[in-house]
Amino acid sequence: MMIKISTLFTFLVLMAMSAYAQQDPNFTFYRYNMNIYNPAYAGSADAAELTLGIRSQWANVQGAPESQSAIFGMPVGKNVGLGISILNDRTFIEQQTWLAVDVSYRVQLNENTDLYFGIKGSANSYDANTQGLITYGVGQDGSLMDYKSRFTPNVGAGAYLKGLNYFISLSAPKLLTPERLKERNGNAFISNERRHAYLSGGYDFVLSKSIDLKTMAMVRYERSSPMSVELTGILDFGQRFELGTSYRYDESISGLFLFNISNGFKIGYAYETALQNQINGMDNATHELFMRIGF
Repeated sequence: MMIKISTLFTFLVLMAMSAYAQQDPNFTFYRYNMNIYNPAYAGSADAAELTLGIRSQWANVQGAPESQSAIFGMPVGKNVGLGISILNDRTFIEQQTWLAVDVSYRVQLNENTDLYFGIKGSANSYDANTQGLITYGVGQDGSLMDYKSRFTPNVGAGAYLKGLNYFISLSAPKLLTPERLKERNGNAFISNERRHAYLSGGYDFVLSKSIDLKTMAMVRYERSSPMSVELTGILDFGQRFELGTSYRYDESISGLFLFNISNGFKIGYAYETALQNQINGMDNATHELFMRIGF
């Protein structure tokens, strides 16, 4: 009985966080996952890149959020970029897979500054095992009795300004609002996904011949949720090893490192801990793995 109550409480916390926080997953390595947020980033690197990521939140809690991502981007010709993103996200009874194709166009402002405009076309497969709600005594709206998985298209847009040692990004990756599951007062019901807007920027400081300081920030905005602000600082030791920390306002703090294994091959790990424990005795740590391969 105690196990059932504990599992129910965990479920309600997970659903409440999904209902009132940002619905799209957050990544500590957001600077290296920009294609997910902004289609204008596609092809902005000098060569083709493949990025893989895994994020596991509350590792010891069954059904806690997990995300896997695969991103490929490359320049096509002189001013056009192409990107493909696959994101798989699971939280308790919910699971969705998002496939997106990005196209960007570059406008050269001067010798060291480029402005990219991008559009994103995507499709999302969303499924929720509503039969699992009954097991844990969670009430549900009548429309959920015959709930079937959804496959919905979407579109997004963004702009990306890239300078010699700085960048500014503004985007809305999903402009449409398809249906998804929500929770309120212990009852599950059908509602609509929310639009998210992302504003980010960064500046790299040269501290010495072998050490750079990379600073960056991301603001996530969604109309009915508190604004999310994340600040990150990374020390780059001669492009061989990077060590940094990230702070998401009133939510979490992270430590991260990256190794440049060889030219174009980089791996990284981030450890994130919540500032407030949602459930006493629950491991609130989040682990994130990152790998990038340049071609």
